[in-house]
Amino acid sequence: MKFSTSFGAGVLVAAGLFAGSAMAQGTGSATIDAINKRGELLCGTSGQSAGFSLPDSQGVMRGIDADHCRAVAAAVLGDAKKVKFVPLTAQARFTALQSGEVDLLYRSTTWTLGREGNLGALFASINFYDGTGFLVKKASGVKSAKEMDGATICVAPGTSTELAIADYFRVNKLKFTPILIQDASEITAAYESGRCDAYSTDASGLAAYRATQGPKATDHVLLPEIISKEPLGAMVRKGDDKWFDLVRWTYFAGLIAEEYGITAANIDTMTTSTVPEVRRLLGLEGDMGKALGVDNKFAFNAVKQVGNFGEIWDRNITPLGIPRGINNLWNKGGLHYAPPMR
Repeated sequence: MKFSTSFGAGVLVAAGLFAGSAMAQGTGSATIDAINKRGELLCGTSGQSAGFSLPDSQGVMRGIDADHCRAVAAAVLGDAKKVKFVPLTAQARFTALQSGEVDLLYRSTTWTLGREGNLGALFASINFYDGTGFLVKKASGVKSAKEMDGATICVAPGTSTELAIADYFRVNKLKFTPILIQDASEITAAYESGRCDAYSTDASGLAAYRATQGPKATDHVLLPEIISKEPLGAMVRKGDDKWFDLVRWTYFAGLIAEEYGITAANIDTMTTSTVPEVRRLLGLEGDMGKALGVDNKFAFNAVKQVGNFGEIWDRNITPLGIPRGINNLWNKGGLHYAPPMR
C-alpha cells in the first residue's frame, strides 16, 4: 500500500512530536519509572515449584518463571541480577499485583477471561502451555481419571485447577471431594500420607514433583487425561501499556533469538550480522527499545544475561524429563510464535 509523501511526512512529524512529549515526561510508563527509581524489579513467584521457581541449596531462585523475571530485569535495568523475588500463594498473588506489592507476576498463572475481566490485569506472555492433570499412586490401580468416581483430590484453592476439576467431573457425571490446601508442600504431604486419592495441578507441576521422588518416582502415575488448557505466563496491571509492551516483547525477543540461533554464548559475535531483524533485536538499528521506554539493547541484555527461550527451557524444564512438545517454536511444531520485530 502506498501513501502520499505529504501524508507520510505528517505521520512522521506527529510521531516525532508524540515521542518528544513522552520523553519529556519520562519513559511513558509509571511502572518502568518506579523500577528505575527503585533500582530493582519486584517479581511475584511461587517459590515452591521445581522447574518454575524454587530456591536451590544456595538460596538462589531457579526455574523458568524466575529466569523470565531476570530477563525483564535485564531489559529494564540492564542487569538480570536486579530483581527481588516475592514468593506468593495462589490466593495472595492477585492482591499483591493489584496493590503494587509486585511489578509483575510470573507464577505459573493461567490466562483466563475471568482474570483479565475481573482483576484489572493483563497477560503479557505465555511461557508455558500446560494443562490440568492427575497424579495417583501406582498401587491404587487407577489408570484413567474416569475411574475416580468418589475420589478425594488434593488441590490448591483459588486456582484454575479447582474449577477445571469441578467442570470435568460435572461433565462426566462423576463425584469427588476436594481437599483444599494452600501450601504446595502440605498438598504433597497430604497426598503422600493417603489423605487424598489423587493430587491435581498443572501436569508440568505433577511431573516436576514426581521427578523429585528419585527411586520412588515410579510409585506414582500421571494419568493420561489432560482435562483443560492452561496457558501460563506473565501478568501485569492494566493501565500501563508501555510496561505491558515491554514485558511482552522481552518474551518475544527470547523466541526470536532462538529462531536465529542467537544464544547467551554467541550473541556478541552476532553483532556483525547483516540480517535486518537480528540487527533490530540486538539494538544496532531501529530504536526498538526507545519505543518501549528502555535502552535499545533491552533484548541484547536479556538474551546475553539469561539466554534465549530454548536455553531457559533446557536449563530448567528439560532436567525434569518433561518433553518440550507444544512448547516448541512454531517452526518446530510448537505454539510459541513471535510477531516480527520491525
